[in-house]
Amino acid sequence: MVRVKRGTSAHKRRKNLLEQTKGFRWGRKNRYTLAKEALFHALTYAYRDRKARKGEKRELWQTQINAGSRKQNVPYSKLMGAMKKKNIAIDRKILALLAQEQPKIFEKIIEEAMATEKK
Repeated sequence: MVRVKRGTSAHKRRKNLLEQTKGFRWGRKNRYTLAKEALFHALTYAYRDRKARKGEKRELWQTQINAGSRKQNVPYSKLMGAMKKKNIAIDRKILALLAQEQPKIFEKIIEEAMATEKK
C-alpha cells in the first residue's frame, strides 16, 4: 500500500482557517489553536445575530410607527388592531418608511383604518 503523507492537506486546512481569521486581533489571527477557537465563536455569533437582527429591526419599525401614529392620537396597538380588522395588509417595514418619509400618506392609512363602519 502506498504511503500517504498528509502534510499538504493539513497545511491547506490550517491556511484556509487562518485566512478566515484575517483581521482578528492579537494572536487569534495567526496562531492556529487560538484562531480556530475564535473562528468557532465568530461563526456562532454571526448565525445567532442574523436571527436577532430581524427582531431588532421589527422593534425599530414598531417604534417608528408608534411615533407616527401618536401624532394622530392613535396608539400603535389600536392602529394595528384596526388595520387587521379592515384587512389592510401593509407590513411594518413599509409603514415605518411611510411614517418617516410620507406622513400625508401615512395619515390617510390611519384614517382609513380608524374609520368607523357606517351601516
